[in-house]
Amino acid sequence: MMRPRMPRRMPLAVLLVILALPVGGAAFAYWSGSGSGAGSATSGTTVAVTLSPVTSVAALYPGGQTDVVLAVSNPNASPVHIGSLELDTGQGTLGFAVDADHSGCATSTLSFTTQTNLGAGWTVPANDTLSVTLTNALVMGVGAANACQGATTTVYLAAGP
Repeated sequence: MMRPRMPRRMPLAVLLVILALPVGGAAFAYWSGSGSGAGSATSGTTVAVTLSPVTSVAALYPGGQTDVVLAVSNPNASPVHIGSLELDTGQGTLGFAVDADHSGCATSTLSFTTQTNLGAGWTVPANDTLSVTLTNALVMGVGAANACQGATTTVYLAAGP
């Protein structure tokens, strides 16, 4: 039985392909290599979140506590994480205000427990508002005067780290 003959040009074509591979690889490496240079960019400005001043959810009484509900607004284009919510003593009277009809109610009988959402904090979505309920965060001391009965209490809060 006779074997078919391979054309003479076939070994030459294979040889050319084998020789072209290293040359093509070198050319690809040369043209796709990285370079150097200088560049610049600017970043946007982060705006602080806004915490609404909140009033107590339920009527307080001496020795009582109530929830505090607030809205946290994030005007930024990315989410913002708040680690804690704490009393803003720079607003009102040490962070509290009582409505005008109850001016005899001393805010010194009020206290607020800093909240951390069990250590997880809160993430406020970009360009959105998050409603936050702080369970039993506002307390009225047992020594509160009768003038505090029926008072609407405003609590000023600040976002902490």
